[in-house]
Amino acid sequence: MNNQYKNNWFKTFFALLLGFGLGATVFIFSNELHGGKRKIKAARSINNLSITDDGFLEQQSILDSLSTLKAAYDVIILENAVLSDELELEKRNIENLMEIIQASHNPSIQQIKIYRNQLVVLKVSLDAKMAEIKKLKSQNKNLLTEIESQNLVMYKQKVENDTLVLKQKKLETTLKDAAKLSLSNFKVIALKEKSSGKELETEKAKNAKKIKVSFTVNGNSAAKTGKHLFYIQVLDQKNAVLGENKLIEFENDKALVYSFIVATDFQGKSANVYGVLNADEGAFKKGTYFINFFDKQEIMGSTSVTLE
Repeated sequence: MNNQYKNNWFKTFFALLLGFGLGATVFIFSNELHGGKRKIKAARSINNLSITDDGFLEQQSILDSLSTLKAAYDVIILENAVLSDELELEKRNIENLMEIIQASHNPSIQQIKIYRNQLVVLKVSLDAKMAEIKKLKSQNKNLLTEIESQNLVMYKQKVENDTLVLKQKKLETTLKDAAKLSLSNFKVIALKEKSSGKELETEKAKNAKKIKVSFTVNGNSAAKTGKHLFYIQVLDQKNAVLGENKLIEFENDKALVYSFIVATDFQGKSANVYGVLNADEGAFKKGTYFINFFDKQEIMGSTSVTLE
């Protein structure tokens, strides 16, 4: 009987021990299962967070690059008026892309890829514009060098031309001066008339009926030959012009009041010329008379005569 009792107790204890072991095993497995799920969820959350952070950083990197491109366009627009319209258009494309990226929250990998491709296109466009500007600057530099060279040549030519013109003017002046007639041997005498008609020199004003002037036209082979006129101006004590008292105007806006004209046929050789001024009414008055000899408006010589 005692053995039967012990066997029954042992079976009961073994059954309790087996049940407790199964419960503990189920509890531990269940906890491990839930713990694994939590780890999986946590890992997924970490992965998602990593993907989001990478997208943000990539998005910010693209925006920074676009800002750099925009700043580069601001600089070259100020320096290049010729391409300003094209450069402004490229700059506006950059600003539009920046606005699109800034408006995009949590962009996908595909969106980031599109933005990156567009950034590359804009960079290539900037490089092309820079190359074009560099080419234009080189062309402008060459053009400026060519213009400076041409200006130097033109300046030298102008200096040479001015020198030639000056020499030509000097030559013309020399030839003109060489072709001018010169006068010499200026003489003036008062004449009286005898009843026989013979004329004699006198110094008495009451006897003087004429004032005779004479001079020599010096020979000059360079001077123009043919008829030549000389203007004689006789001034009395009051500085009044005697004789014809006529006014003649010349091409250079100069004028002369003369007493009478002396003409000669000049043929390149020396010639003695004379002219006579008759008293207007009776004899000349006492005093000194001044006589000026003109070739057109240019005075060639002067002399005087005094009558007592």
